[in-house]
Amino acid sequence: MQDKIKTRDELQVLCKEWREAGKKIGFTSGAFDILHAGHVDYLEKAKTMCDILVVGVNTDASIKKYKGPDRPIVSESHRIQVVAALESIDYVFTFEERRNQKNIEALKPHYYIKAGDYSTDTLTSKEIVEKYGGEVRLIPIKQDVSTTELLEKMSSSNSQSKYIKEEGTGHLESKSVKQSHAAFLDRDGTINKEVHYLHEPDKYELYPNSAEGIKKFQDMGYKIIVITNQPGIGMGYFSKEDFYRVNREMLKQLSQFGILVDKIYFCPHSKSEQCDCRKPGQALIQRGKDELNLDLSRSVIIGDKTGDMETGKQAGMKTILVRTGFKGEDGEFPGEPDAWADDLLMAAEIILSLERRSM
Repeated sequence: MQDKIKTRDELQVLCKEWREAGKKIGFTSGAFDILHAGHVDYLEKAKTMCDILVVGVNTDASIKKYKGPDRPIVSESHRIQVVAALESIDYVFTFEERRNQKNIEALKPHYYIKAGDYSTDTLTSKEIVEKYGGEVRLIPIKQDVSTTELLEKMSSSNSQSKYIKEEGTGHLESKSVKQSHAAFLDRDGTINKEVHYLHEPDKYELYPNSAEGIKKFQDMGYKIIVITNQPGIGMGYFSKEDFYRVNREMLKQLSQFGILVDKIYFCPHSKSEQCDCRKPGQALIQRGKDELNLDLSRSVIIGDKTGDMETGKQAGMKTILVRTGFKGEDGEFPGEPDAWADDLLMAAEIILSLERRSM
């Protein structure tokens, strides 16, 4: 399966070799957010038209641009693996553009294949394809399955919500009926190395085993929530935009491990402002509880400071103090955590062990 996954640049070279060898190349693309029978039927028919079928998969960023901020449901790293696993697919790659102009110009397939809910007259890429001698081919859809319809069914059966469509886009507006559990993770000193008033993305560095630990929590079904005090914003040392830039770097690095962060909550205030959102205040915890319908008694908070532990104790969560960052030596609050861990991976293993004992 992994051998099927290439970059567009790699496939550009391969397509040139295939054309010179007399192979007929077919190209199609899609989000394939929730792969269903309609996709499988369509791709199998596309394969019968060519010797080599290449499929482009939209990146998460490109899907958000035209399907809304709550899509995709499935990350690009997972979607491309599912598509690559299909027998009908020869090669697959991801692309960031919304439309296929760059893909077609790079690959120059003999056949640009689209589903039958399009018409050749409305395809913006038709002129590009025909200019180099290619052909647009449409495949009628017999398996009438819609990803949007599937989402509507999912939202109606599993949540107090519905799928909202407006102005050509859509999003899920929901609250799950079933309560979830979450891993609340401090950021600086816990997930990444402690840097005083961190605001520069190039200084962001994950601790060893951080990503592996978070992935283990995710695989155990925990919602992943980052909760962090950022007093540097309120004190004027850096801006919210600087904070967001560092978060983007964090998410980029974590995504390489297949990690999806559900929420990032932060307090921008200095200690002197005495707000409710600064840990150990409970405002952000309660916000996560309400927005994600969490059972805090089954949740855990992990951090490197006594303030993180106090936050968890007040919320009724399990508490784990990691021996990274401040290592609990800040001395701000008394008391012991429920457990100590060398890093996030050990923390996840502690929780997994506890869950196994309760089974």
